[in-house]
Amino acid sequence: MKKLKLFSLIALSSTLALTSCGGSGTRKGGGTKKFVSKTGWKPNEKQGWFFAGKQQKQKGWPGMVYVEGGTFTMGLVKDDVMHDWNNSPRRMQVSSFFIGETEITNYEYREYLTWLKYVFPPSDPSFREIYNGALPDTLLWDNKLSRNDYNETYFRSPEFDYYPVVGVSWTQANRYCEWLTDRANEKALMQSGVISKDLYMNESNNQGGTAFNMDKFKSNDPEIQGYINEKRMQQKIGMKTTNQRLLAANRAPNAAMVQKFRLPTEVEWEYAALGMAKNREYNQYLGKKPEIERLRGTKGRDKGMFLENFKMGRGDYSGLPGWKNDGSARTSDVRDYPSNDLGIYGMYGNVAEWTADVYRPIIDEDFSDFNYYRGNMPQAIVKNGDGTYKMIDDSNIKYDTLADGRLVYKNLPGQFERETIADYRNYRDGDRQSSLDSYRGSDSAAAYNMYNSPQTRFIVDAGGRVVLQKDSKERTSSITNEIRVVKGGSWQDTAYWLDPGQRRYKGQGKAAGWIGFRVAQDARANDKNRTRR
Repeated sequence: MKKLKLFSLIALSSTLALTSCGGSGTRKGGGTKKFVSKTGWKPNEKQGWFFAGKQQKQKGWPGMVYVEGGTFTMGLVKDDVMHDWNNSPRRMQVSSFFIGETEITNYEYREYLTWLKYVFPPSDPSFREIYNGALPDTLLWDNKLSRNDYNETYFRSPEFDYYPVVGVSWTQANRYCEWLTDRANEKALMQSGVISKDLYMNESNNQGGTAFNMDKFKSNDPEIQGYINEKRMQQKIGMKTTNQRLLAANRAPNAAMVQKFRLPTEVEWEYAALGMAKNREYNQYLGKKPEIERLRGTKGRDKGMFLENFKMGRGDYSGLPGWKNDGSARTSDVRDYPSNDLGIYGMYGNVAEWTADVYRPIIDEDFSDFNYYRGNMPQAIVKNGDGTYKMIDDSNIKYDTLADGRLVYKNLPGQFERETIADYRNYRDGDRQSSLDSYRGSDSAAAYNMYNSPQTRFIVDAGGRVVLQKDSKERTSSITNEIRVVKGGSWQDTAYWLDPGQRRYKGQGKAAGWIGFRVAQDARANDKNRTRR
C-alpha cells in the first residue's frame, strides 16, 4: 500500500512539473480569450499595429454540403465483370471537405459567361478568345442518325436553367472554379463591408484587367485600394484616424474569406457519393452496398420506380408512356431525384462528372493512403526584376487548346503570371524510374513516356482554324498526363456505371454531352469532432 501511495505521489509530481513547463498541459477552453502575444500586445489592440480579426467558424457557402472526413474502402465490392482491374478495393482516409449539393447548372455557367462577356468583351480583338473559349460545345448533342433537338435550346433556354451543364471540358471546368473563387470572395467582402457594394455600378470598375481578383487583393495591389471601404475597415480595427499604411498592411480584418473552389478529387467524389456516415454502428460501417441494389423506391408513389436517371436497356431511356420508370429520356433537373444520405444530389445518374485526378489504372495507396490525388503541379508567381509580381495584361495572355481547336485562357488580365515548378503527374507510374527499362539510356524522366500513348499536336489549316492532328503511329495505350478520371453514371449509361467505385477517363480538352461537373472546397476543420451517436 505504501509503495502504491509513493508511486502515485511520484506520478502526480511528474504531471505537475510537465504542466508547469507547458510540455503536455491541456489548455482549458481551447480558445484565445486570454491570449497575449510574446511581444506583449493583446490581439487586435486598438493602439497596436497588427489586427488579425476574430476567429470565425467556417460556414458552408450557398449550395455546398459539408462532408465529414474519415476512412472507407475505395473501389468495387463486387466482381469486376468488365475485367478492367483498375478499381480493386483499398483503404483510404479523407479529410473533411465541402462538395456541391448539385452539379453546376446551365444557369450558373451562364453567369460565368455573362461576367466574361461584360469584363472582357469579345468585340475587343485582345479578348476575343476569352469568351469564345469558355463556351460549352453545344454541337455535342448532334447525332448523325438522330434529330438534333438540344444543340440550340439546351444551354440557353430558361426551361433548362437548372439542368446540369454539359459540353464543358475538364480544362474549362477548372477555369470556372478559379472564376467562382474570385466572385464568391468578392461577394463575401462586400457583405462584410470591406469593399464597396456598388462595385459594378461604376463602368470604370471591373473592365479588362481592372477587375477584382484575389491575386491583387491578397498582395495589396494599389489598384484594389480604390475598392476598399476605408471607413468600414477603420471601424473593424478600431482606428479613429486614417492610417493608409496600416489599412493596407492588415488588408481585411474580420473578413470571412471563402475557401478556394476546385474540382473534387476522385477519392473525395467516391467517398461523398457513398454517403456511408449514417450506415454505421459506432466505429463500424454496416455494409457497403453498390448503389444498383437500392435504385428502386420502396414506399409511396415511388414504390417500384427507379430513383436515378439512367438507361434501363437498349432503346429504353425512360420507360413506357404512362409509366415512365425514371421519367427522363435525357438529362433532368439537378434535384429531380432524391439525394443521398448526406444531402447530395445526382451522384449516381443524370450526368457523369469530372474529377481532378489524372487517370492511372492503379492507385498507388502504398505510397499515399491519405487524401490521395494524382496530378500535383505546384506553381509559383513569377516576379519582375525589381521583385514585384508580374501581372498579366492584354499582350501576354496565354492559352490552352481544346480538342475542337478552340483556345481557352490559362490566365486573365489582372491576374499574376505563374509558372510550374514541379510536375508530379507521372510520379511512381509513367516516368522512366518506374518503368522496367529504367536502367537503359539517359533520357530524362520528363521526356519519357512509358505508355506509348498518342502524341497531341495541333496545326492551323488553310482557313486559319486550329485543328487537332491525328497521330498515325501505332500506339499501345491511350494513357497520358492529359486524361482525367470521370466518375458516376449518366442518362445514357446502364446501371453498371452507377456504382461509385467504377472509373472511366477522358482527355482533359474534350467535352461530352454526358459529362458535367460539380465543385468542392477544403474544410478548415481539424477533424477533432467526435460524433457519439
